[in-house]
Amino acid sequence: MDYTETLVRHINGYKGLIINATLDRVALQTGEHTLREVVEHPGGVAVIPVDGEGYVYCVRQFRYPMNAHLLEVPAGKLETGEAPIRCAERELSEETGITAGEYTDLGRFYPSPGFCRETIYLYLARDLHFGQAHPDRHELLDVQRIHLDELIGLVMANALADAKTVIAVLKAKRLLS
Repeated sequence: MDYTETLVRHINGYKGLIINATLDRVALQTGEHTLREVVEHPGGVAVIPVDGEGYVYCVRQFRYPMNAHLLEVPAGKLETGEAPIRCAERELSEETGITAGEYTDLGRFYPSPGFCRETIYLYLARDLHFGQAHPDRHELLDVQRIHLDELIGLVMANALADAKTVIAVLKAKRLLS
């Protein structure tokens, strides 16, 4: 059955630095109307860099909305017109100083499709080369080297809460096994 909803009108909106948000009135297939909140986000990438010994280079940073320091794979927002693979290369270099000789596409996912129009593209980076990190001016983070098996343990113990990192870890482990 087709459950497509149709926009009747935008009721209000917010334009921010990274996101835009709207409150929309939509028509259901039943003929009824209801409200939908939509957050528009340009999308992003996440990269899981794994060296030849199975170690992953993660970043630990404070995430204000969660009021917590989170362990994550390197990631960042897509710039207008930027190809996901270019964003992956840029973010990996900025946050860790690493460049990779090989990238493998691990697919994409929608972090919260009930209200957010965001797509995150995942990449596995191998054949790593190390240099100097150069994060954005207000991006404060530490790079941590953790074995992929230890990260799997953290995922299974519910000690790793960042969704893009959980997905990247599980996909990388499956691919590399």
